[in-house]
Amino acid sequence: MILGIPDLQIVIGYGLAIGLAIACIVYGLLNWNREGDEDGS
Repeated sequence: MILGIPDLQIVIGYGLAIGLAIACIVYGLLNWNREGDEDGS
């Protein structure tokens, strides 16, 4: 039992959700002002 959660699959699900959210934030910060095709909209 990890942090009061009885099922390991739930812990893995929470870990993946938090990990992917952090990965998306890092990706967005790294590509924030990258030059590219801009259509002005």
